[in-house]
Amino acid sequence: MMRMKFADRHDAGCFLALALERYRHADDLLVLALPRGGVPVGFEVSLALEAPLDLFIVRKLGVPGHEELAMGAIASGGVCILHQDTIGTLAIPLEDVDRVVARERAELARREARYREGRPAPVIAGRTIVLVDDGLATGASMVAAVTGLRRSRPGRIIAAAPVGSADAVALVRQVADECVCPIVPEDFGSVGDWYDDFAQTTDEEVRRLLRAAREATHIAAPAGAGGKR
Repeated sequence: MMRMKFADRHDAGCFLALALERYRHADDLLVLALPRGGVPVGFEVSLALEAPLDLFIVRKLGVPGHEELAMGAIASGGVCILHQDTIGTLAIPLEDVDRVVARERAELARREARYREGRPAPVIAGRTIVLVDDGLATGASMVAAVTGLRRSRPGRIIAAAPVGSADAVALVRQVADECVCPIVPEDFGSVGDWYDDFAQTTDEEVRRLLRAAREATHIAAPAGAGGKR
């Protein structure tokens, strides 16, 4: 399936929702977005599927001094995935790894508290989960999120993004029950290459969209309440 660039993440979310239409009447459906960039995409998906929207937070563990290179990831629910090959090859001291993990866990906790505004985390067990991001570059964040969600025993996990690299999609398919990614170009480049507007999503925008999604889908204040319109 070919198309031009997305105008922004909301445009991408509307496009992705079309590929997820068959899940609109799934029992106990829950859309979880990876903040921050996945939230505007997930917002449009949740509206189209008439499902509640919440978050699942993943933080990359960057190599000290080379933070763009990942040596692992952490996710909501206490998940910590370490790439032992990278750590061993670069001879990263254990205390440095522990320091990065502690820092990112603190940031993850800060974001959860800030975004949820006192609401509890949603109930995952037995539910059909659509896990959304704005794109799949390496697939590492999505894999960490799926791995974390498995601990909560969902009924099914559908990993979804509007665009992704072939390698990332193949990786995600190994861990998710399904990977929905409508655009998998040969010349992927980066996620931002597929957006006219790829400005950073702010914390305030995340909170605003979560509030708007709750109002639009008539979900009661407790995030785990579930239910349909």
